Amino acid sequence: MVHLRDQGFTVVTRDVDEATLVEMKVGVRVPRALEACHTALVGDYVIEGHVPAADIDRLLAEHPAVIGLAVPGMPVGSPGMESGDRHEAYAVLTFDRDGKTGVFARH
Repeated sequence: MVHLRDQGFTVVTRDVDEATLVEMKVGVRVPRALEACHTALVGDYVIEGHVPAADIDRLLAEHPAVIGLAVPGMPVGSPGMESGDRHEAYAVLTFDRDGKTGVFARH
């Protein structure tokens, strides 16, 4: 959240129980394999996990025919998961209504 706020996004948080979170992820069609700890709605898109703000900006500028972006798990070095100089390589994935995924960016 801090990363997104620092990049100019307005962030509204809502704490929900596990059942409500699962229901939300199903409702916005996040593929089970891409699930992470955070789910957000930005414009017409779903953002799942620790997606960098620059990738969200690019998504909003390019308007690809996808449901959203996801970073599965919590890779070290992704926004909010910084740990000194440690950095795991990770991909930001797109996903569509059929559950098809693609690589949007690599970090």
